[in-house]
Amino acid sequence: MPEFHLEFEKPVIELKKKIEELKNFSEHNSIDVSEQIDALTVRLNEMIKEIYTSLTPWQRVQLARHPERPYTLDYIEHLFTNFIELSGDRRFRDDKAIVGGFAKFRGKPVMVIGTQKGRDMKSNVYRNFGWPSPEGYRKAMRLMQLAEKAEVPIITFIDTPGAFPGISSEERHIAEAIAVNLRDMFSLRVPVIAIVIGEGGSGGAIGIGVGNRILIMENAYYSVITPEGCAAILWKDRKHAPQAADALQLTAEKLLELGIADEIIPEPFGGAQRDYAKAAELLGDVLARHLCELRKLSGSKLREQRYAKFRAMGRFAETAPESGAGAAEEEAKQ
Repeated sequence: MPEFHLEFEKPVIELKKKIEELKNFSEHNSIDVSEQIDALTVRLNEMIKEIYTSLTPWQRVQLARHPERPYTLDYIEHLFTNFIELSGDRRFRDDKAIVGGFAKFRGKPVMVIGTQKGRDMKSNVYRNFGWPSPEGYRKAMRLMQLAEKAEVPIITFIDTPGAFPGISSEERHIAEAIAVNLRDMFSLRVPVIAIVIGEGGSGGAIGIGVGNRILIMENAYYSVITPEGCAAILWKDRKHAPQAADALQLTAEKLLELGIADEIIPEPFGGAQRDYAKAAELLGDVLARHLCELRKLSGSKLREQRYAKFRAMGRFAETAPESGAGAAEEEAKQ
């Protein structure tokens, strides 16, 4: 797969090319240009720091969608051992957009479930571009109930633009499948940790996202709708997606501030796609700490904590009506 670069990364790529050209020129012509190379390298490091420490919400969304970013199976490969994939919802078919099975995390058994995208056209078609169908959510719930019987924690990885919105999905009751998952995940008596590793879009994300802990990667996003979908509704034009991303408050920092996310998992500088092993290590350390805390709680405490967490979500402000017209309207209503 050719190296992929986002629009805002182009200045960095161009400067890297200039440095490489200077190095090649120096080697082939035996001319010392080390001072120029050193100066450009300093400028490159400054540029990288400047870009990645001041990303806009829309740029974070673009990073979350980076095609070279690690997906669920990549984290399973780096973090878990003895993974046994389980397939099928026992009703219709197996949905390849959701993968799951028993595994061991640092020597202890867990159930790991996650949405999975592809990296090229063939694998994306196989994975339905990461859009789960009803049977995917039913498979996920079957595996969660199996984990409850085995008394092992559940770890879910979220990376989807949303549930599949096609006619076939509606025919097999996608809304009902997600709703059942929401209801039944609240009743689970084992620890549940949901981790947003890329895109966390709409009901497609929340369908496996009811956890005692919600963790989010530094450059991931979690939202009721994609910025493009929001822009199409509010402005009738998807080109306003950057403006919608600002308004949706979907970045990790905002989600932590609003009490939706419990912790932000740091990424290698420039994004998780730059170093899979380091990204997995950072995620694994945070995951291990939260698992250790949750394993100490009883089944009833886990259920109560999960319910209380979601009931407490949201921030509201009430203001008194202004004097004048506003006050008059309020009196008229009374």
